[in-house]
Amino acid sequence: MRFRRIFLPAMAAFLLSPLSAMARDGMPEACDNAKFFADQQGLEQGGPSHLDLPEHICGQVIAVASRARRTRSGWHGYFYLSVGRGVSIRIVSDLDEMNAPQWPWVRKGDQAEVQGRYYYDSLRRQGVDWTHHGTGRKWAWPGYVIVNGARYE
Repeated sequence: MRFRRIFLPAMAAFLLSPLSAMARDGMPEACDNAKFFADQQGLEQGGPSHLDLPEHICGQVIAVASRARRTRSGWHGYFYLSVGRGVSIRIVSDLDEMNAPQWPWVRKGDQAEVQGRYYYDSLRRQGVDWTHHGTGRKWAWPGYVIVNGARYE
């Protein structure tokens, strides 16, 4: 019984420490798609889900939702960003919080840089949100989207 009390918490800390360290390391100052790939791979290989990680990624826009959608947290615009290696990721923009023109302000083929929160709920439910200038109790980094040199936050 004593073994279990010591071993299980120690094993959990060991397994979760690399991903917890990623969140503590902070937001990369420049685009770091390699960090994103490493974070994504770690989560896909059995890391904890529902973990939020700071990401700063760049790539080409490959798809854009033509209409904004209203969710319980407000109006959102969505697009997919190709970050290389055949990987694309959903970008979620909180239009109520961003200083940006009417949606869509991004087009297929645009070059984009995104700073935000990478959420991973499952293989099919992942993306980057918190791409606006605000921070919160549980999120310390302001986000933004740069499209062809124009910055939206």
